[in-house]
Amino acid sequence: MSDARDLLIEIGTEELPPKALSTLSLAFEQGIQSGLEKAGLPGNNLRRFATPRRLAVLIENLPTRQPNRQLERRGPAVSAAFGPDGTPTKAAEGFARSCGVAVADLHRQETDKGAWLVHVSLEPGAPTADLIPGIVINALAGLPIPKRMRWGDRDDEFVRPVHWAVLLFGDEVIPATILGVQTGRTTHGHRFHCPQPIPITAPADYPRQLAETGKVIADFNGRRAVVHAQVEAAAMDLGGVAVIQPELLDEVTALVEWPVAQAGNFERRFLDVPAEALISTMQDHQRYFPVVDGHGRLLPHFITMTNLVSRDPAQVRAGNERVIRPRFSDAEFFWNLDRKQPLAARQESLKHVVFQQRLGTVADKSERVAALARFIATQSHGQPDWADRAARLAKCDLMTQMVQEFPELQGIMGRYCAQHDREAPEVAQALEEQYLPRFAGDRLPATATGQTLALADRLDTLMGIFAIGQPPTGTKDPFALRRAALGVVRILIEGELNLDLIQTLERAASGFDAAIRAENVIENVFEFLLDRLRSYYLDQGIRPDTFDAVLECRPTRPLDFDRRVRAVSAFRELPEAASLAAANKRIRNILKKVETVLPFEVRPDLLMEDEEQALAGRLVELSSEVIPLMEAGLYGEALTRLALLREPVDAFFDRVLVMAKDVAVRDNRIALLNELGSLFLRVADFSRLQD
Repeated sequence: MSDARDLLIEIGTEELPPKALSTLSLAFEQGIQSGLEKAGLPGNNLRRFATPRRLAVLIENLPTRQPNRQLERRGPAVSAAFGPDGTPTKAAEGFARSCGVAVADLHRQETDKGAWLVHVSLEPGAPTADLIPGIVINALAGLPIPKRMRWGDRDDEFVRPVHWAVLLFGDEVIPATILGVQTGRTTHGHRFHCPQPIPITAPADYPRQLAETGKVIADFNGRRAVVHAQVEAAAMDLGGVAVIQPELLDEVTALVEWPVAQAGNFERRFLDVPAEALISTMQDHQRYFPVVDGHGRLLPHFITMTNLVSRDPAQVRAGNERVIRPRFSDAEFFWNLDRKQPLAARQESLKHVVFQQRLGTVADKSERVAALARFIATQSHGQPDWADRAARLAKCDLMTQMVQEFPELQGIMGRYCAQHDREAPEVAQALEEQYLPRFAGDRLPATATGQTLALADRLDTLMGIFAIGQPPTGTKDPFALRRAALGVVRILIEGELNLDLIQTLERAASGFDAAIRAENVIENVFEFLLDRLRSYYLDQGIRPDTFDAVLECRPTRPLDFDRRVRAVSAFRELPEAASLAAANKRIRNILKKVETVLPFEVRPDLLMEDEEQALAGRLVELSSEVIPLMEAGLYGEALTRLALLREPVDAFFDRVLVMAKDVAVRDNRIALLNELGSLFLRVADFSRLQD
């Protein structure tokens, strides 16, 4: 058994892109792991490190040599390798010569397709040190780097210039040239706290040496935990709670090697500006962590993370406060300016903003959305006047100075401006909620008017873009129609709005000019929404055949569709489900072969067998119970009752010949099965269910 050593791989660079650091580190680790596995070396004891200036991987107990590999080479079939007297044929002799052995040294391999001559040889494993440089180079080449760069007079390309490389295998350096740099055992610590080189004594000592000598916390997750703890502690000292976005926490972690939290303050007068604008400035522009009180109200403080232990913290704090003040002053100025005229006064300016060349201006869209929102509100027992008002104000905040400066605040600034103008509270709230959900898993509009506006805006966009012939293709979806469609599905189902999509799409189509011919794409948009509905259920673990069974009935109300799907999913768990699904398949197959017109109803006088009489009687009893339940949307209860049909249905198929010689009896039995199948079809096509 070969001995094993630890291996350290480190690539030292100039500062790496902070938002890409985690992705690069993970991809580098996976590339090394994949390369080791392909080489037949264990790649499961890996630990990755990432700082602004390095990517590294530590592999524990890596064998010093590849395991030997047994190679098999198949030759001719035994029947073709020897003559009738057992003498080797030219085929056998030629195969043996190509393998460098005698025919007698070949083995026989028995398979399902016959016996074959094979040559078995043992390939000795290569030294691990010879394999590592190639594995590292391939892993670096496979990193997800959109745009690589060259530096100096080198031809090597990477995301940032490379300054050093470490390949330390146990106590020995693996000599190689990586991205133009000769490998060694020397790393570099913090740029300011430890500018001198640091020789690594052993791979396992790497994180400790960097921390103790180099003032670098090499482990990304460990450094992230330090940043998180320091920010929380600093906020607590200020009497508040830090707002810590995971994305910002990752970005800040990727910017520092030796994190030190630093608190700062700003003037209280800025708190009169909408908090979202201040928070956006702190998080997106300055990478500061805002601080709020126990009720979520913004406090005049922030936390920033420096990359060193400063000799003069007060000067660092003053510098951070000085940087943020002009941006807050701009936000204050824009906010005061925007409040000088009501939000509604900006409707006129929307006539000069093009939504889409063929679909008109944003003002045109607002008119269409207002009419559609009024229709939806009427259908869903909402407030049509509020829906109309919200739709007309919905895009006005796009013309405010605040949104032009902070585009991410659209909708939010609409709410603030509407509140300032003393619009109805639900109307103001709807202006922000129109954009919900922004992404998968995001919260939904909480108000009825917000739900109505969000639906109307998305459905108008879907109809318009489909009508001008620009639906999503492949991975291209410039108008984010897939996200819009998923939002429609979620709002209707999770918001429990029992809206008929076909009727609503017809109303949406009527809002476009005749030249757009939107009415021609109603079915296309409906199918597109159903496709999003399929994805919605698959993400929840609903079986595809359950969805297909309900889809066969073509419910046009997503809420009703959802109730059916949930009911069928629950029904499948019942012990009677498999038998009744099989019965529905038999019924469907029988009915496909029927060429004559079925009788209008079952005739009791033609029920000859006890089993068909029992089934007909039970069917009459249950129909009176389950049809009202189905009409009320209580599909789960209805299917639970229909499960009682299992015994009479099984008995019928076991003992009754459907295709009787007597035509009248046969047609009557087919009519009975048609009634049975039709009853189930009020919920779903159970013949579509798989075992």
